[in-house]
Amino acid sequence: MIIFALIFQETVFEFFSHLVCYFSQLTGLPTVVKIVEVGPRDGLQNEQEMVPTDVKVEFINKLADSGLKNIEVTSFVSPKWVPQVAAGAEEVAIFGAASESFAKKNINCSVDESFERFRKVTEAAKKENVLVRGYVSCVLGCPYEGDVKPEKVAEICKKLEDMGCYEISLGDTIGVGTPGAMKQLLTEVSRLVPLSKIAVHCHDTYGQALANILAALQMGVTVFDSSAAGLGGCPYAKGASGNVSTEDVVYLMNGLAIQTGVDLHKVIEAGHYISSAIGKKSGSKVGAAMGVKCAL
Repeated sequence: MIIFALIFQETVFEFFSHLVCYFSQLTGLPTVVKIVEVGPRDGLQNEQEMVPTDVKVEFINKLADSGLKNIEVTSFVSPKWVPQVAAGAEEVAIFGAASESFAKKNINCSVDESFERFRKVTEAAKKENVLVRGYVSCVLGCPYEGDVKPEKVAEICKKLEDMGCYEISLGDTIGVGTPGAMKQLLTEVSRLVPLSKIAVHCHDTYGQALANILAALQMGVTVFDSSAAGLGGCPYAKGASGNVSTEDVVYLMNGLAIQTGVDLHKVIEAGHYISSAIGKKSGSKVGAAMGVKCAL
């Protein structure tokens, strides 16, 4: 009976696995995506009060326990730190912008000057066999310049790829993007850089983050940045709300039968933990809704 039960369970599991793959293929969507958790870095760095190290460590541990395998934990400003980081990290990131004004506000240099700085980081990372991920801020709009041309974003992406970035994350820093604008942007970027190297980083200021992620999925993007509890924002972009929440993204993917490897309940727990620790309400709608259900 035990052997029969095990065989039955395995057969049922295989059946549903095939069903999931079939559904995703039927809809033209990918069957698996990668989620990059940016809460410990991008989310907490926006907090006015210093978050204790032990709280950060526990937060990161909870995120890892949920199944998240790509977690950004901290930030630094000099390439001299790459060797030290290499001892415990698999990759580092460089942060550029599609807007001259935002680049000067955010990293205190022009777009061209930023690439000179990036080169030092990528060279140091290469010596240490550390992967480099590139970021481009304000890809769908700038708080100082307004609309940003997709062609400009595509050119910056190509430069980052040529510099050695294995992956490039497109950030809608102020959350003004819409699905139509997202598709137009990705169409232009794909002319110079394959979408297999592109990630999407959405903020939810106008409530468009999940819609934009779905649009990117339909275009073939399979990597998405998010932050547990929707932590984040940008000190140089007034009115910009937090990142799209990891809980909401995982819930969306589950509903589309797309595998993430992330346990939704555990990432909700991580979101509740950090929200309680910093004394803020979670920005995750899914976390809030499922928290209420658990309370009932």
